Amino acid sequence: MMIVDIYQVDAFSASLFQGNPAGVCISASMLDEATMLAIAEEMAVSETAFLALDTMSLRWFTPKVEVALCGHGTLATAHVLAERGEVKMGDSVTFNTQSGPLEVTVKREGIAMAFPVPELAEVTPNPSRLEALGLHGSVIRASYCFGEKELLVVDSEDDVKALSPDFAALNTQPGRGVVVTAASSDNTVDIVSRYFAPWVGVNEDPVTGSAHCALAVYWSQALSKKQLIGYQASTRGGQIKMTLSEDHVLLQGQTVTVFSGKLDLSKK
Repeated sequence: MMIVDIYQVDAFSASLFQGNPAGVCISASMLDEATMLAIAEEMAVSETAFLALDTMSLRWFTPKVEVALCGHGTLATAHVLAERGEVKMGDSVTFNTQSGPLEVTVKREGIAMAFPVPELAEVTPNPSRLEALGLHGSVIRASYCFGEKELLVVDSEDDVKALSPDFAALNTQPGRGVVVTAASSDNTVDIVSRYFAPWVGVNEDPVTGSAHCALAVYWSQALSKKQLIGYQASTRGGQIKMTLSEDHVLLQGQTVTVFSGKLDLSKK
């Protein structure tokens, strides 16, 4: 009989039913990929994180595919380890991932994660992509790619909040994910964004840690600030603190456990 611990955590929020829900599955050693994908499909949230305690290897799956980096899944995993007493306040833990070692520190004011600094490459926006997103070219201030993903900077917060993408149309085009962002009109935060990834089974992600690495790179230069507060304006919403340094982006957020339980894999 193989029993694993399973959790659901709302990341980038201090309150239930806000932020980004992540599944967290903790096992003694790494599960096989088919089992992880089946669990991710069963959890039916944007990402489920899988931690193997013997190697501290961390992987993330959407209900459809494995992803190389997931901010809210990493945050949720560190939160669970802290709740289990395996990481104490002020301690750091390093996860071994496809994106390299990720160091996470448990702080009283939230969990801080050191992520790689992505490279932004300026590109010409694709008119078909803009049409599917419901954007007019006239509101686009800048367009970049970072890895397989896109970052679109638009005129105003209203342009971000008014988006109603045609996901069927987006799915007919090649893609991985697109973040749309603008400066905030609210003086308590610096920037707003929304993130869409129908190509991996997540039409709109509630709060996306990895996208805020790219947002930190762009907005730190645009606003001449190394520390930024971002608000992801999804239906659930969530806030992320970003600090850009030469060798990493530090993302910080709060978390709350929704539920925990045991999963008996012998019943497969």
